Amino acid sequence: MREQRHGRRVMMTDDERDAYLRGQRTCRVATVSADGRPHVTPLWFVWDGSALWLYSITRSRRWGELEREPRVAVVVDSGEDYGELRGVELTGSVEQVAEAPRTGLDYRGPHELAGAEKLFAAKYGFGEAMYHDGRHGWLRLAPETLTSWDFRRLNGDFAR
Repeated sequence: MREQRHGRRVMMTDDERDAYLRGQRTCRVATVSADGRPHVTPLWFVWDGSALWLYSITRSRRWGELEREPRVAVVVDSGEDYGELRGVELTGSVEQVAEAPRTGLDYRGPHELAGAEKLFAAKYGFGEAMYHDGRHGWLRLAPETLTSWDFRRLNGDFAR
């Protein structure tokens, strides 16, 4: 993964970034349609410390676009006033993990998927076990670039 070059003054530490990504519920996923137009959609996700796991409907426009062109940009952000803005942008290529759509039947999957499903189930209120509806599939983004910002670090000093 490439190191963040700009915005070091507002950059989150690795621990802050990981805690932030674990605590947020919705990301925005940017894909590219066949004619080159951008397409941005909200999606639930989990962060395991090294990869962003996206749980997407497999019959969605987003899924089709990512099958054709796996490069993606994802933003997780929050804040209302300028001095409260925080976020993380991740870019790279996604890869499908396990069967799609995911049924959970007779498939144990890679160890990392079991971890992602456990995190997802806990985060979104499914309890101990992941619920599989036969409509969603898993995409993993191991980011090539990761950029973070936390404008609270500016302490109201926005001129610099």
